[in-house]
Amino acid sequence: MIRRFAVLLLTGMAWLPAANAADVIELAIEGVDGPLLENVQALLSLRRHARSKQLDQEMVERLVQRATGEVGTALRPFGYYEPVVGTELKRTDGGWQATVRVDPGPPVILVEQQVEISGSGREEPFLRRALAASPLRTGARLSHIDYDQLKGELLRAAASNGYLDADFTRGDLLVDPVAREARARITLETGERYRFGPTAIEQDFLRPDFVRRYLRYREGDWYDAGALLRTQFALDDSQYFAVVEVLPEERDRTRKIAPVRIAATRSKRDLYTIAVGYATDTRVRGTLGWENRRVNSNGHRLRAEIRGSSIEEVVRLTYAIPWTDPALEKLSFELRGLREQRADVETTGGSFKVGLTQVHGKWQRVLSVTADATRDEVSTLTGVTRTSSQLFVPGISYALLPPGFLGVNAAPRGFQLELIGSTSVLGSDTDFTRLVIRDERRFRLAERLHLQLRAELGASAVADFQELPAPYRFFAGGDRSVRGYGYEELSPVDADGNRVGGRHLMTGSIELQRNLPRNFVAAVFVDGGNAINSFGDRLEYSAGIGLRYRLPFLSIGLDVAQSLSEPGRSPRLHLNFTPDL
Repeated sequence: MIRRFAVLLLTGMAWLPAANAADVIELAIEGVDGPLLENVQALLSLRRHARSKQLDQEMVERLVQRATGEVGTALRPFGYYEPVVGTELKRTDGGWQATVRVDPGPPVILVEQQVEISGSGREEPFLRRALAASPLRTGARLSHIDYDQLKGELLRAAASNGYLDADFTRGDLLVDPVAREARARITLETGERYRFGPTAIEQDFLRPDFVRRYLRYREGDWYDAGALLRTQFALDDSQYFAVVEVLPEERDRTRKIAPVRIAATRSKRDLYTIAVGYATDTRVRGTLGWENRRVNSNGHRLRAEIRGSSIEEVVRLTYAIPWTDPALEKLSFELRGLREQRADVETTGGSFKVGLTQVHGKWQRVLSVTADATRDEVSTLTGVTRTSSQLFVPGISYALLPPGFLGVNAAPRGFQLELIGSTSVLGSDTDFTRLVIRDERRFRLAERLHLQLRAELGASAVADFQELPAPYRFFAGGDRSVRGYGYEELSPVDADGNRVGGRHLMTGSIELQRNLPRNFVAAVFVDGGNAINSFGDRLEYSAGIGLRYRLPFLSIGLDVAQSLSEPGRSPRLHLNFTPDL
């Protein structure tokens, strides 16, 4: 009996109407679009409660009744004070269909604006620029948003540049909806301009005078919020600190100064690096590194690194000293031992390099002197030829830094130029001069279409090319050079057919990229170039297709390239990891 009652109860429940919790409101808004539609959607209760579990007929009708007032509120900031709003509500199987039809009506026009700047800063260029950029236009439709934006920009420009007491003595927006006219009247009183006061630095592990060299301002300078932000960036980028706060303290209204407080906690001193990767140029590669980021209270650093792959083995020890402006300058001493395979030449040896890195605006300059002692080995028909060399190589390089980066730790991007040379007058075995210019640019052609261009030009003048060590010769081919060829496969050959490098280099690439869903990118490309001894020598060309997967600041690429100048060659697969421009 109980079982039969349960079956009947369940059968009856199956015929009951669906619960209101499943009912939803399907909303359609007609008559407005763009920012007007977005604001209407943001304020409509119908939209906010469209999926509410408490929906019933009475609640939905109340929401519809609110729509007229809510639409009026939503349109008023855009100058529409007399909208005509119609609503329609229908019951559907899934809930309700609500339609809101909007006629914004005639707009209110801004017929007059009086914007004045008074006080000692009334002639400041930054305030005049903010005023000139005002979005308010007499004779145009009133926009509360533009009115508020103008006031915000004026106050922000004043406060950011030291007028910390700036305020509006008048800020009226007078609207006559009947006459459909509006008048804006704004007066900004700047007050007196403040200067930077003393800076208190709260940290106990670096010399205070050393930390002060990171400041992008000096006591007594006009107060500048941008200088505080740049100081924050410089201290963050130094990697000495785990947390840094650069904050203005309570201003001295009598002396018109703004003190600053910097509070910092130390980061971990030791940084360990373990990395393993793969690319077709290097095959399996790995890096093991250790860095002491605070050797002493003067901020000196020490880094040791071991890097290995099928084409090179490098051991490097670097000691870096922050220079005059530690955020933009450093002096480094590098001791390096290497074994390197470049085409058919194997190089072993070591070097000691002293470099001064300086940042000037968007350019990074490196002045360097390198002492090299290397030995090249090349297999011949009669055995192995070994050539030893000792060089003293001064050099200078320039690199373009990405926008917004501050400091010597920023990675170069795009244009790079390097000029190095050696002479027997300085004790070198070989006289040579070498110039290398690289550039890489990315252009947006359409919303999902980009063009990426890459080029490299190298030229050298050598007294006796046979005595020039392989690390200073040019080779081409590989993932970041001419695809379709192996790593540094392109090179002039010696009498035994060994690829031993060239005097000059010319490479270039044109790549068309199409964005796909889920951060994938399809690409087609044409590469060309060669390592040559004369600029009239033959260049090689290739073409191919590729697939990229973009991550923040990194692109993983898989390319298939076919030589065009040697069509008998098999297609070549390239796997590469490159910074995303």
